[in-house]
Amino acid sequence: MTDEIKPEKEKITTIKLSQKTKDRIDKLKVYKRESYDEVIQKMLEILNIARTNPEAARGKLIAIDRVRISEK
Repeated sequence: MTDEIKPEKEKITTIKLSQKTKDRIDKLKVYKRESYDEVIQKMLEILNIARTNPEAARGKLIAIDRVRISEK
């Protein structure tokens, strides 16, 4: 028997968004069943990269667009 440390369950919360904001997030989904959490995490990652390396962030955005186009 090993002493594994099990991660605590992530707490889930509810946030209110305007319909306009929700619609904008929907347009950022790469695939239909992508969760809002996944989309927002991706956005935050790109923003953090953009602070230090705008070209790398742009590259990530281009890669996402390529996937979105191929999914259609």
